[in-house]
Amino acid sequence: MRALNYLELEGPLQRSGWGTAAAQQRAALADTDIDVVTSPWRDDLLSTARSIAAGDGAFRDFDLAHCNAPGPGSLAVARHAHRSGIPLVLHAHMTAEDFGESFRFSSEIAPLLKRYLRWFYSQADLVLCPSQYTKDLLEAYPVDAPIETITNGVDLDSLAGHEKLRGEYRERYDLDGMVVFALGNVFERKGLTDFCRLAESTSYDFAWFGPYDTGPQASSVVKRWTQNPPQNVTFTGWVDDKRGAFGAGDVYLFPTKNENQGIAVLEAMACGKAVVISDIPVFEEFFTRGEDCLKCSSRAEFREALDRLSDDPALRERLGKNARETAAEHSLKRVGTELSRIYRDVTV
Repeated sequence: MRALNYLELEGPLQRSGWGTAAAQQRAALADTDIDVVTSPWRDDLLSTARSIAAGDGAFRDFDLAHCNAPGPGSLAVARHAHRSGIPLVLHAHMTAEDFGESFRFSSEIAPLLKRYLRWFYSQADLVLCPSQYTKDLLEAYPVDAPIETITNGVDLDSLAGHEKLRGEYRERYDLDGMVVFALGNVFERKGLTDFCRLAESTSYDFAWFGPYDTGPQASSVVKRWTQNPPQNVTFTGWVDDKRGAFGAGDVYLFPTKNENQGIAVLEAMACGKAVVISDIPVFEEFFTRGEDCLKCSSRAEFREALDRLSDDPALRERLGKNARETAAEHSLKRVGTELSRIYRDVTV
């Protein structure tokens, strides 16, 4: 089988969770007998023009289309798939709920986005999403297509050797002691204000590894905190090697308001870090309070959890050990097995 695994705007989205998820899908499928192409278009403008002139169209040949973003390129693929009788899989990495509090005006746009996503996802022969929580949201929109869950997974190989980068990254960003950290795009939806307020109330070094917007699309909250952070908070911007973040940090803090799964949480767990996360429904599916993480519902609880972990290194070690076992359940081997089975089922 030849499958299209497509992420439009792949360059800009490379630094996003969508980019990570698509890259992990392809890495997982590399160990299966699925032949993967990543672009729907002919190789270059000339060959595409020749193909169109010959009546063959602008699209490559593939037996199944799997799109990871809800944009115009994916719409074109969807139309081609419908015309050609090619099975169409759409991956729901985005919901209206997790779009809010991301960019300037994103919360105002979210209700309109919900209507668009309902229409877009309903075109699929099958919708994939990373959690039962997300599936329930989509069914309530309602999306008029079958929906199945599949973990985003975690690429263990991409994290190998993170320990060796500890000294380099702690020195680079002037970090000391028990370092509380986050990884990923800096959004208010991911708990930015709580992250900074918690830093203000403690003496620990806090570091957020990841890019943040500074242009007109940036939210006022992101601009305020990144331009005038608390004295013990470092916003690193984009880091070329995410292993450095996991090497430098000790406690992964994620006071997020809404997630569809949380790839960075799985990565922190795979690195054996103690994880402190929001007590929200999606995390109930994957993580167990007191065994592989600590869950909190308020700043006071987050502060208490950080202090406990500072005072009790044995607790940090136990949570980290159990977290590694949890992350191992989301291996790319599992993703490849499930995704290849899904591809075959939808083409029957």
